[in-house]
Amino acid sequence: MRRGNRTGALPRRLMRVAAAGLLTLALAFAAPPGTARAQEAGAPDNTSALLLDITTGTLLSSRNPTVRYQPGSSAKLMTAAVVFDALAAGELTEETAFTVSEHAWRSGGAPARVTTMFARLGSEVPVIDLLRGLIIQNANDAAIVLAEGLAGSEEAFAARMNDKAAEIGLTGSNFANPTGYETQDAYVTARDMARLADYVLTRHSDRYALFSAPDFTWNGIFQRNKNPLIGEVAGVDGLMAGFAKGAGFNAVASAERSGRRLIGIVAGYPDADKREEALRRLFDSLEKDFEDVVLFSAGDTVTEARIFGGAIGAVPLVVREDVEILLPRGDRHAYRLRAIYNGPLPAPVREGTEVGELRVLKDNDVVYRAPLLTGGAAEAGTVTSRAADVVKETLFGWWLDE
Repeated sequence: MRRGNRTGALPRRLMRVAAAGLLTLALAFAAPPGTARAQEAGAPDNTSALLLDITTGTLLSSRNPTVRYQPGSSAKLMTAAVVFDALAAGELTEETAFTVSEHAWRSGGAPARVTTMFARLGSEVPVIDLLRGLIIQNANDAAIVLAEGLAGSEEAFAARMNDKAAEIGLTGSNFANPTGYETQDAYVTARDMARLADYVLTRHSDRYALFSAPDFTWNGIFQRNKNPLIGEVAGVDGLMAGFAKGAGFNAVASAERSGRRLIGIVAGYPDADKREEALRRLFDSLEKDFEDVVLFSAGDTVTEARIFGGAIGAVPLVVREDVEILLPRGDRHAYRLRAIYNGPLPAPVREGTEVGELRVLKDNDVVYRAPLLTGGAAEAGTVTSRAADVVKETLFGWWLDE
């Protein structure tokens, strides 16, 4: 039985549309008057913010998610992701040692007067300790040594960073170096940084503890974790913070709140205090502004898919698991459900075949996705029924090439 939210079933308005070989079902939410805070009240127009619940895969809110900004040290998150992938692929091990070159020492070490792990010139440092320096100490020498050791140069490593960005769908970003040193060629978006954080959290969960380690000592020098958000924003336990002249302060943060793993992105703030305040409000909005809603229970029928050349004309499309997402407590008129599949489906059709996708949209953003499966089987029809479908195809254009 399909359930609504805790206060009762949601009124629904259904609309069927057939276009370009796709059948869509749109569902608009109605709710009591009121407005959930999808945007931070009074935030400057040039700031970006995004809140993602990766426990259910729901985009909760976003503001200016595709506006580009220079990431500063937040770019080191991509540096870490590339090294994590290389470790997972067996390209290197934690014990693999890289040499601290003069370039890495002068550009990212003590002589550069930047955040550093104080690696000695010419010394051999294991990859796991370079990662500790990179993540815990925000060390620029660690970033450069990793880049040179893995790819031969910072430039070659930046190419790997951008290849990884393309692979995981970062469509609005470009990385120029492993440190995040300022350059006009380096830019990211809030949406892309959320995808990158999600990639690190889901693909490399075994490495996430590095981000919350309290301290690290190297070359006899003790340094506490340099992430300014850990311990200052409730629940935040990792990822990166950055600053760039002209772009302001940004953060890529993850927190556990109410049993959920969240990713929060803020960018474009004039000082560290305002960045921290914005991130705190963003995470606090989970409990204040959202509630769990079960839209469909496992096995519920969402819509029907037409069959071409089958003994029957349609099969139900169902969800495999409960569709449970977070929605604003107030006005939900901006939200729609859309079921999409390429069709009609050619017979025969097996039950349980994934043929489409259920999407929850807010305005033009997809905030949640779930696969749609055939809830029944359809055998091939008789010669007469198949001939009738050919006539329908010719007259009505049901079957269109994508």
